[in-house]
Amino acid sequence: MTTAPAPLQLVIGEEELLIERAVRAALDAARAADPTADLTRNRVSELTPPVLAELVSPSLFSEGRVIVLDSAQDISQDLADAVLAYIASPADGIVLVVVHSGGGRSKAAKALPAALKKAGAEIIECPKLTKPAERESFVRNEVRRSGGKIDAAGVMALLDTVGSDLRELSSAATQLVADAGGVVDEQAVRRYHTGRADVTGFAVAEKAVSGDRGAALESLRWAMQLGVPHVLVADALADAVRTVARVSAAGRGNPNQMAGELGMPPWKIRKAQGQSRGWGQDGLATAMRVVARLNAEVKGAAADADYALERAVTEVVAAKGER
Repeated sequence: MTTAPAPLQLVIGEEELLIERAVRAALDAARAADPTADLTRNRVSELTPPVLAELVSPSLFSEGRVIVLDSAQDISQDLADAVLAYIASPADGIVLVVVHSGGGRSKAAKALPAALKKAGAEIIECPKLTKPAERESFVRNEVRRSGGKIDAAGVMALLDTVGSDLRELSSAATQLVADAGGVVDEQAVRRYHTGRADVTGFAVAEKAVSGDRGAALESLRWAMQLGVPHVLVADALADAVRTVARVSAAGRGNPNQMAGELGMPPWKIRKAQGQSRGWGQDGLATAMRVVARLNAEVKGAAADADYALERAVTEVVAAKGER
């Protein structure tokens, strides 16, 4: 017997991969109950109470629907009132999924999660995974989801070679389980990434902040040729620059003792300490401006995203020499 999905769901947090999975799970559950169910997603900033009323109005043909309200931390008072009025008398066959960061500037936005919980919403937590133990747990769970097993050394090796991006970690974990026959250890991780590391965004970023212009550009061209999304390379470059800046500002110290303060795993601090040699404050400021500009460029501001990435990598490498 198929269990009907909860008609009201609150997806709360800021981890994009987990949010997308929660929305997908809601849709899958709805389609298990009604194969014709469809999905509609809207940012609350683009909705009005009349449009919401139309979205959640009962259907003449009783088709299932999943209505997702994205970025509900930006909701207005009028729209929040409309949402609360609807959930007091919901329509059959509709699953309303409210995606909320957990914060919000307005009183209505801040009060919405509590009101949804009081109304009996199913809560799906999607917090940012900032602690080393959380990312380690994520890797173990991803391997388990794919039907495999991984030991502690394998977990650390995967984090060391891939980094902290959950999408890349998930993809690597799935592929490793398939390649390693289900049992993943450190040797399997190292073997898999030998010859492959130069096509990830993290490897491009690592070479750039290390000041190796030739290797960084070569890795970038491989990444582009193999279709690594521009935004992933840009995010990795920004993460690498920010990490070097934070670790540099924290000064020299024991990575194990600094981990809690900086919210980073010791291995990442240790790596950044090595990369920070040769960086000055002016250079880091320049690099921060470069990656901020690049973020906008790869999301549509640049006519040629490939060129934007190549220019940014070159500028980050050059910035390392500034004092």
